Amino acid sequence: MSTVTGSSVERAIAARTAAGSGALIGYLPAGFPDIDTSIEAAVALAENGVDVIELGLPYSDPVMDGPIIQHATQQSLAGGFKLRHGFEVMAAITSRVEVPVVFMSYWNPVVQYGTERFADDMVTAGGAGMITPDLIVDEAAAWLAASERTGLDRIFLSAPSSTEDRLRSAVEHSRGFVYAVSTMGITGARQDVDIAAKALVARLRAVGSTSACVGLGISSADQVREVLGYADGAIVGSALVSALRDGGVRGVASTAASLAAGTRL
Repeated sequence: MSTVTGSSVERAIAARTAAGSGALIGYLPAGFPDIDTSIEAAVALAENGVDVIELGLPYSDPVMDGPIIQHATQQSLAGGFKLRHGFEVMAAITSRVEVPVVFMSYWNPVVQYGTERFADDMVTAGGAGMITPDLIVDEAAAWLAASERTGLDRIFLSAPSSTEDRLRSAVEHSRGFVYAVSTMGITGARQDVDIAAKALVARLRAVGSTSACVGLGISSADQVREVLGYADGAIVGSALVSALRDGGVRGVASTAASLAAGTRL
């Protein structure tokens, strides 16, 4: 992975791993259940032990998201959410928290918005970078150039099915961390984190990764602790979205605090 001292995400993860633990990364969709509540919920994550906030940009064809996240993002879009609102939400969050905030976005909305314009507006909003779940390095020239110019982190995905060459490419071109998908298929909380995650992280380490974070399926403090036994960060999405849906900001704050207990020795 390229080492850039300006990467606030990489620094946040490194600080937690140096302390003998690992980072907790929390996902919530922008605009769910409405814009103001989504801001308060993200702030609550930072106030309850989440080290990096992953702010999802709702998209009309979220093929890699599970039903909980799909329903939330569709509700956001039905409520009138537009891409420009994502930058407003990010700016509101970053003005109130110290932890880095990254977008999670499918690639088509970025292209439609304009890659360079998107990068510039993310910088203005205080964003640290972006996770691009459906963008592979081979097709990422425009994003690589824009992120290089602006210093934004670029976080690519790796999966158990990835070849060694693809893993190496993801490690070499990612900045912030490499997102290790623990199971094949769509996102969603699962009772057991797939054993493939541990093997995938080992493969990422073998090709040079120093910051591998595992996502897809983590829903408890015990699972966070398990993942941090071999990875640098644990990524939680569906469990937090469910908590926000069912219990509002108070519910997501409580769930975040519970999950964060898994980062403590």
